[in-house]
Amino acid sequence: MPAHPPTAEILAIGNELLLGEVVDTNTAWLCRFFTGLGGKVQRAVVLPDETEAIAAELQGALRRAPALVFTTGGLGPTEDDRTLAAVAMATGRPLEEHPEALRMVAARYRELAAAGFVAEPDLTPPRRKMAMLPRGAIPLDNPVGAAPGVLLPLERTLLVCLPGVPEEMKAIVQSSLAPHLQARLGRAGFAELRLLTDCGDESRLAPLLGEVGRAFPHVYIKSRARAFGPQVRIQIYLSAAAPTPEEAQALVEEAARHLEGRLAEAGVSAERVPAM
Repeated sequence: MPAHPPTAEILAIGNELLLGEVVDTNTAWLCRFFTGLGGKVQRAVVLPDETEAIAAELQGALRRAPALVFTTGGLGPTEDDRTLAAVAMATGRPLEEHPEALRMVAARYRELAAAGFVAEPDLTPPRRKMAMLPRGAIPLDNPVGAAPGVLLPLERTLLVCLPGVPEEMKAIVQSSLAPHLQARLGRAGFAELRLLTDCGDESRLAPLLGEVGRAFPHVYIKSRARAFGPQVRIQIYLSAAAPTPEEAQALVEEAARHLEGRLAEAGVSAERVPAM
């Protein structure tokens, strides 16, 4: 039986998200990334740039004690970038100027000034603000933007604060954060598989999916219906997490073979398609 996967929660922060001015793609990307490590995202919320609201949500997350909590947004130089102030409030760890974070910010602005993207490289108060981290935090190098990411190891949870700009968020996760996650989570596996059926009626598939789901409780099985119509072909998604990639793949393959057999008995043809 597969071990319980490590869990995570995601806090997407920004008034622009709640106003509908910006689409939150970061949460979807982090969900797929963490699931690919063999983990399970249990909760994701969108919050305004309000210190008290962020702190309250963080405190709730820390009480639930997932392995990781990700925040995105609110690390920049402006007054409404309040994520780290909220972290300080939620954890009781005051903000302090971190020498390594300050070095990262200074180096970035020297590069930007040399390239002509900013007028001067001086460490102005708004720029120094990005080096103010909660006590005990580790800065994560941002190879794309100016604000470092922040890693804060807590008693039961690893808190990771990331910029809201998708390119910066992804770059930090895939470079400077990756070694920390590997050390924290160890080796984990995830596998997924998709079947494209010739059936356009999800209610016809539901009993078969329920039967296979009960037979393979460690495999997530879900049909993806988007509309009705003569040309509609419903896709079925299967995925599993396990201690190793090989075990995860074996789980998905066994469930898929069983499902393919049941679909064929019901007169529904299905073909395997690449995972997206």
